[in-house]
Amino acid sequence: MAQALHNRPLSCAGLADTVRPWQKIPSRFKQEAPAELVVKIYKICSASAWREAERSGVYRGSADDARDGFIHFSTASQLEGTARKHFFGQRALFLVEVDADALGDALRWEPSRDDERFPHLYGELDLGAVRGVYDLPVRSDGYHEIPELKP
Repeated sequence: MAQALHNRPLSCAGLADTVRPWQKIPSRFKQEAPAELVVKIYKICSASAWREAERSGVYRGSADDARDGFIHFSTASQLEGTARKHFFGQRALFLVEVDADALGDALRWEPSRDDERFPHLYGELDLGAVRGVYDLPVRSDGYHEIPELKP
């Protein structure tokens, strides 16, 4: 089982001001959101990129994120497919758990793989929205050990 590297609350000035109840999200975003209410979203990233984010206080995304103009995230149910398609066999990866509500209007749900809606962040990830960082070990078969995630 994967170990939590940082599983402590992070403080962020004004974070409560950015969290909105579901009913107050502008209607243009309600149409883009998935049917179920998702509270946590996940980012797979290299350990070195995450260590740089910790030093600078913000995560700006990977080269793929920069190319696409947003930071790619997955829901818990999408993680296995994302790891298999984009990170197969890669070592030294972290799984970053993020409070989706804390991202405000910069988070959009858009069709991607198999026309399924994925969370995309248009902007930098403030580390105050991070709820946990987990090691994402690769098994001998090239697949990753996804930790058991609580909804």
